[in-house]
Amino acid sequence: MILMLTVAAACIAALGFTKYQQIQAGIAQGAPFQPPPEAVTTITARQEEWPATLSAIGTVAAVQGVVVSADLPGIVERIAFESGGWVREGNVLVVLDTRQEQAQLVAAEAERDLAKLNLDRRQGLVAQGAISGADYDRAAAEQKLTEARVAEIRATIARKAIRAPFSGVLGIRQVNLGQYLSAGDAVVPLQSLDPIYVNFGVPQQDTAVVRLGGTVHVTAAELQSTQFSGRVTAVNSVVDEATRNIQVQATLANPGGKLRPGMYVQVELGLGANRPVIALPASAISYAPYGDSVFIVSDLKDPNGKSYRGVRQQFIKLAGARGDQVAITSGVGAGEEVVTSGLFKLRNGAAIQVNNKTTPGNNPRPKPEDN
Repeated sequence: MILMLTVAAACIAALGFTKYQQIQAGIAQGAPFQPPPEAVTTITARQEEWPATLSAIGTVAAVQGVVVSADLPGIVERIAFESGGWVREGNVLVVLDTRQEQAQLVAAEAERDLAKLNLDRRQGLVAQGAISGADYDRAAAEQKLTEARVAEIRATIARKAIRAPFSGVLGIRQVNLGQYLSAGDAVVPLQSLDPIYVNFGVPQQDTAVVRLGGTVHVTAAELQSTQFSGRVTAVNSVVDEATRNIQVQATLANPGGKLRPGMYVQVELGLGANRPVIALPASAISYAPYGDSVFIVSDLKDPNGKSYRGVRQQFIKLAGARGDQVAITSGVGAGEEVVTSGLFKLRNGAAIQVNNKTTPGNNPRPKPEDN
């Protein structure tokens, strides 16, 4: 048994030693191997003057916008507008049935005329002393009551002709001929579209740079060829506790009514003089929760002291974007060569091979715009 165990141990030791030598030989053979360089595209960073702006998301709102409603109950007798049409202030939109009020008006006018005749007769009699002054005063009061009654019925008839309270564009009709309307029932939306408001939020740390009269440029994804310009006309007095933003309102000219209430728009708020930035393609930025970075091409050395073309990761600070470009305020200097594509294959110190036959877009105003 002892001899058998000794022989088994010797065999296992011999096999282990042989395998160890094979592993060491493999390690020695693979030691000089280096991974092939990664193919990337690059661009030389250059400084540009960008306008100092603050980007925000805005919502279009009408300067005047209401849902025109019935003031008094009644049956729709006539509809004098088309859905989506343009109307002037005071134009008649809907006429309600006023036959009952017209009959009441005739009776009230007859009572008014009789009261006036009685007042005229009493005026002569009181001058002759045939009646007392109290009787004359009572007749005068009755005559005024009949005048007020006539005016009231005429006002009721006028209120049953529903008119546009201001000039603007109508929405979709919500009534039909013969329909009974109660007081307050909707007739049609009406919006004034030129000029128009754009409301947007500004973070509380940027409120110090927002000034009344500041220039605002507005674009909408649906209107790529049109840019609207206006001025800041109001800044809210309180900061929203939920978002920590302050509401800002700008007024814009809107010829043709291209901007409609409720539309989502991109707002650029001018903050003054231009600022120098390094402009790079958006594809050059590696976004991460712990910080955004780029890869800068440099001459590096391997562990054996041999030089090679590689990259180093550099953290940066961003300051907005336009078109295909992103502005960088720190981390990259003018003249440095920055990787613009193939970032997902790179790591700090990786070897690269530059191939700029096809490069990513770097246009500040691409058509169509990508962001």
